[in-house]
Amino acid sequence: MRTDRSLLDFVAGDLKTLQGELGAGDQTKLTEYLDYVREIERRIQRAEQQSTISADVPSAPVGVPEAYVEHVALLFDLMALAFQTDQTRVFTFMMAREVSQRTYPEIGVTEPHHSISHHGNRPAAIAGHAKLNAYHVGMFAKFVERLRATPDGDGSLLDHSLLVYGSGMSDGNGHTGSPLPHVVVGGAAGRMTGNRHIVTPENTSMANLLLAVAQKCGVEQEKFGVSKGAVEI
Repeated sequence: MRTDRSLLDFVAGDLKTLQGELGAGDQTKLTEYLDYVREIERRIQRAEQQSTISADVPSAPVGVPEAYVEHVALLFDLMALAFQTDQTRVFTFMMAREVSQRTYPEIGVTEPHHSISHHGNRPAAIAGHAKLNAYHVGMFAKFVERLRATPDGDGSLLDHSLLVYGSGMSDGNGHTGSPLPHVVVGGAAGRMTGNRHIVTPENTSMANLLLAVAQKCGVEQEKFGVSKGAVEI
């Protein structure tokens, strides 16, 4: 980068020869063109200075971490790092698969995830399932906080991101899909206003929310799946 930082400097000798062979009108056009290229080079150099990244790369594990919370934290760290270094700005992450039989003794939930979601209106099972959901949300919150604390251009990674957190099912006991609460987090580069609770009409399709998210991210799309219009977010 230091050697080739300026294309114009690299061809300076050739340009001088060329300019000596041109008439006044063509010299003016060439000068305007060279000024334009030089300005682009300056902008690139400024961007390189602003985007100098000191990334905290986690140590590579020997294998899959035994503790669930450590495994999830490592994956969230890798996603934050991918955002920070611009390897990608898009990801999907399933923290718990469907029909999961995982138990969570570290928080006192010893009944498998899937069975506790079919709580059968048992107070203890409902409380355990709520505790488990809060546990998962807490992990996501730590990821959000890392994005908020990581500078990115004129703001933070969170300012320039749009994250959707939620589930594919409303009530596991009844296998119902509505109401389906979701959290939408991030500034979307100035396109989102936070601190709001939006209640949609009954049985609003999740596809309506995903369509709205796509539009907030600059995707010019009028329909997604079974959507019947975008949710106002």
